[in-house]
Amino acid sequence: MVNNKSGQIYIIGMGPGLKQMMTADAFEAMEQADVIVGYTVYIDLVREHFPDKEFFTTPMRQEIERCRACYDFAIEGKNVAFICSGDAGVYGMAAPMLELLCEYKEKGSISEDNIVIIPGVTAAISGAAVLGAPLNHDFCVISLSDLLTPWEVIEKRLQAAIAGDFAIAIYNPSSKKRHDYLQRACDIMLAAGADESRACGYVENIGREGTKAVTCNLKELREAQVNMFTTVFIGNSKSKVIAGKLVTKRGYEI
Repeated sequence: MVNNKSGQIYIIGMGPGLKQMMTADAFEAMEQADVIVGYTVYIDLVREHFPDKEFFTTPMRQEIERCRACYDFAIEGKNVAFICSGDAGVYGMAAPMLELLCEYKEKGSISEDNIVIIPGVTAAISGAAVLGAPLNHDFCVISLSDLLTPWEVIEKRLQAAIAGDFAIAIYNPSSKKRHDYLQRACDIMLAAGADESRACGYVENIGREGTKAVTCNLKELREAQVNMFTTVFIGNSKSKVIAGKLVTKRGYEI
């Protein structure tokens, strides 16, 4: 049962950040909240819509502090909107919030019924729509960030994706400290059997000002300069660029 003395915590996937790309449920939950919690960059994307709300932000690498702040606010009786870009359950904060739930349940201050997870449009889906239809058959999503996942594990997943002939959406392809990770990933996929002519593409700043979409092949992708706001798409062996769009065929006879 909901703890009536504690507020509700809405863990919200807000999509790319634009209001029109949020679900109605996501926006409504933010309207109902007393306080909106999130990474500073994400809060800046929604602040204009809620000028009278209380906000709590932390910088990168203080994710658990944000989670605990949500619980603390709820224990005070406040309704909390905890926003994540894309979908909160795809490289988002839904998992750590639920991991912490047992600790707060033991204190008797929060129950699972105080938690509501609201889905959002993740970058794989919004970026695919910009490029065409790159994920129109079986696909996987792999992050190149080795902050929480060893690079050896990431390498095995890339190899397995090529062996299984999946289309692939790649998150976190580069940063200042990981400037060559996409190149390394391309080398791994080439060594695993992907042809250098395999159709690929990438989208920068999906759904925000300055959106940039590029189609290319795997050889060209290896030399591409991308940033942390870029989502990369690797087609499967039958994907093609058709009329400037990246297309992974479903298999229909046309």
